[in-house]
Amino acid sequence: MKLQGRVAIITGAAAGIGFATAQRFAAEGAIVVLCDVNEARVREATGKLAGTGASATAFRVDVTRREEVDAMVAAVMAAHGRIDILVNNAGITKDARLVKMTEAQFDAVIDVNLKGVFNCAQAVATIMTEQGKGVILNASSVVGLYGNFGQTNYAASKFGVIGFTKTWARELGPKGVRVNAVCPGFVNTEILQTVPDKVLEGMKSSCWLRRLAEPAEIASIYAFLASDDASYVNGVAIEASGGMSL
Repeated sequence: MKLQGRVAIITGAAAGIGFATAQRFAAEGAIVVLCDVNEARVREATGKLAGTGASATAFRVDVTRREEVDAMVAAVMAAHGRIDILVNNAGITKDARLVKMTEAQFDAVIDVNLKGVFNCAQAVATIMTEQGKGVILNASSVVGLYGNFGQTNYAASKFGVIGFTKTWARELGPKGVRVNAVCPGFVNTEILQTVPDKVLEGMKSSCWLRRLAEPAEIASIYAFLASDDASYVNGVAIEASGGMSL
């Protein structure tokens, strides 16, 4: 088990990539802390993990509210005395073309996807540097590499996450903390359930594997980056898109 006994906080963990990551980390022996703004769903997800014998705890956390993030981190430290891994997975979309996007749509996405990542990383950074070891993993996107029609706010947030990653890798790396990002392409999550079949087929044909990714495939990348197998990987943004950029 590559993550045996390590304490891992995962935001946006009630479903999709976040829950798949919690499952994979638990399978690798980690003590998982599932955080999500949806309290009922995160408790349900945590119950599923606990039912398999995993060490799992649920927290209702709005990552845009620093006091909630700090309270969760304090509770984890009180329970376990350390934090080894943070996966900044929480994120939202509110799409519109530039000329149609409202200020509220722009602010909401930036607040969750960018400020929320900052809040969580800053809350654990000192703890990890004092330990002399830790891993921060940030969820970016292929949209954060290439942009996307109708996603001014989302693209800005995901480009920004890559900027965070490279900056924090420089700042925290000398203190034993690695920081990396993952840039998924189109992933088979609940978000796509309302997408028309024609659009889904277009998503599949945009990559050379001709299919959507499964959440577990992205979780596997997080598990690698969180483990000692990636002990010399720092400051990278790994594209996992089935070859969309080729």
